[in-house]
Amino acid sequence: MRFAKLLPNCNHAFCRCCRVAPLHLGGANTAILGREIDGYTEFVETKWLEDFVSLAETRSFSRSAQLRHVTQPAFSRRIQALEAWAGVDLFDRSSYPTRLTAAGATLLSQSIEILGQLQAARNMLRSHQSAGQDMIEFAVPHSLAFSFFPHWLMDLRQRFGALKCRLNALNVHDATLQLSEGNCDLLIVYHHASQPLQLDPERYQMASLGYETLAAYAKADADGDPLFRLPGRPGQKLPFLSYASGAYLGRLVELIVKASAQPLNLDAIYETDMAEGLKAMALEGHGLAFLPASSVKQELRSKRLVQAAARGEFELNMELRIYRERPDVSRRNKPVALALWSFLTATP
Repeated sequence: MRFAKLLPNCNHAFCRCCRVAPLHLGGANTAILGREIDGYTEFVETKWLEDFVSLAETRSFSRSAQLRHVTQPAFSRRIQALEAWAGVDLFDRSSYPTRLTAAGATLLSQSIEILGQLQAARNMLRSHQSAGQDMIEFAVPHSLAFSFFPHWLMDLRQRFGALKCRLNALNVHDATLQLSEGNCDLLIVYHHASQPLQLDPERYQMASLGYETLAAYAKADADGDPLFRLPGRPGQKLPFLSYASGAYLGRLVELIVKASAQPLNLDAIYETDMAEGLKAMALEGHGLAFLPASSVKQELRSKRLVQAAARGEFELNMELRIYRERPDVSRRNKPVALALWSFLTATP
């Protein structure tokens, strides 16, 4: 996000001399607040405020970046963008752990209030919706949106019947926020005991949809063997296509690497948040990537990709889970969503 113009003479995050421009949306789950001075408008994204509140709570850039499911450099840039918008330092970086400046403490209370007011306003607006009661809204991480969801939905329609749905494909953090903020009916995510979602079981219900394997894959050579095979040879590192730091599947790959009885000779040459991006790179022969089995079914059948290790080695099993708010506290008790949940939990 680039600013039209910074305000050199204003050191306040919010001040009465600033005329507040209309609120508009800046992508999934992101509102943008603007203020106009002398014909110029400067914007701040609500996700920056959410980042700011997280850092104020954890006092650790690395921990907050992990909680916000972004890389630490990207998280730091967003905090810096907020400070550029505010015109003052919000954190004292000379201390450890990081602590708020006086200006940061002022902004913290206002940020919490603003985020709460925005969410309350959104909830009130959505409560006026009369249409779409027959439309189920799903929040799903990108990796599941491309691979698992289309096949699951086709099978579900054959067993459950006609179904209208809207899919919001996001990262794991934002998909979970969709449910916790009342912006979707159902959330589908991967689950592993080492990386549980922080969803209160007293407010949210869960059902299992099955299991998925995360394993290493690489392009096949002319003989059908992987171009790159784990664990690699000493002194000869394998080109590794990696998930970005903070990505949910990336943390599971780290578990695989740490659990290996022998060191894996991996050289991370590329990283991205999305499994589909890693698969595309693997198909071109750039290196090996750890991918969910459901995302490579077609490539395995056509032998464009093959497993980069013996079956059962360097793998991890994940559970596929679906969540909803409990009906007694839910803000979105659509009859069709209730019927689908009853069907899913009654079906063996």
